[in-house]
Amino acid sequence: MQRCMQLAQLGAGNVAPNPMVGAVLVYDNKIIGEGYHQQYGAAHAEVNCFNSVSPANQHLINASTLYVSLEPCNHFGKTPPCADLIIQHRVPHVVIGSRDPFAAVDGKGIAKLRAAGIIVTENILQPEVFNLNKRFFTFHTIKRPWVLLKWAQTADGYIAAENYKRLAISNAYTNRYTHQLRSTEAAILVGFKTALLDDPMLNSRYGFSNHPVRIIIDEALQLPTTAAVFANTAPVIVINRVTEKQEGHIHYAKVQEGVSLLLFLMKLLYNKKLLSLIVEGGAHTLQSFIDAGLWDEALVINNKTLFQKKGISAPTLHHQQLTNECTIESDLLSTYKNPLA
Repeated sequence: MQRCMQLAQLGAGNVAPNPMVGAVLVYDNKIIGEGYHQQYGAAHAEVNCFNSVSPANQHLINASTLYVSLEPCNHFGKTPPCADLIIQHRVPHVVIGSRDPFAAVDGKGIAKLRAAGIIVTENILQPEVFNLNKRFFTFHTIKRPWVLLKWAQTADGYIAAENYKRLAISNAYTNRYTHQLRSTEAAILVGFKTALLDDPMLNSRYGFSNHPVRIIIDEALQLPTTAAVFANTAPVIVINRVTEKQEGHIHYAKVQEGVSLLLFLMKLLYNKKLLSLIVEGGAHTLQSFIDAGLWDEALVINNKTLFQKKGISAPTLHHQQLTNECTIESDLLSTYKNPLA
């Protein structure tokens, strides 16, 4: 199952809104086939696993055990049902990391396998499988995207200079890591002030080619159309309270009077099948997500050698639990989870 998850991870950034899935076929304690879901709309992990078995080992499939990190699908979507393929290959035993929370599957694939006389073992390394696909599980169980908050702060807790002037806080290696992170998420968001003053492109650079959908909160539509975020044809969503319209690659999404802006955003992204959102600023926008309890993880980059003495204070987390820390030269990267999410 650990090998299944290693394989599944190779699909990161390419398979959403599908989950990352890996599969391994084992005969007599030896792997004879393995595969993973490589691209949305393309073959699933089980298909690639069976296709990888050499001609010399084809006759062993019906005496092998199939390990798969997530329950095989039983419905026709972009591809045929994987449960049917497993039955056709007469695999006698299937070991599954976790059930699939997607309503069209959710136990139905397992039921089909068992009805065909296949032995099914469930929930092997289930917490690890959940963590691997936390975006997919959150989307289908809570009905909203998985939300990551990210900011960099000085050693004394500031994210910008007193006049909101941008500070170069994180180092070059950390910047490369955060762009890799961007390339694996479905959407990225900043508030109006950050979009205006920092003028970010909100894309993935340093060789990472997957770009998230860019989202700006601009309630009064004050951001000029010359802003860098509008510069190319990658999708942009502007959350506002003025108008609802589509202009080329820009969707102006209007929040009605009396409606919570953040709850509107969650529903909009859910309807657009965007499984994850990374919120990168500014301080007010980040704090609004924190205060609303609308966050799952937070990545705080703390430059241990840089002191600002005064400026714009970093957001304050509530009820956070530290899950990981690592150091990249001058930067301490701390990851927290929201236990109440």
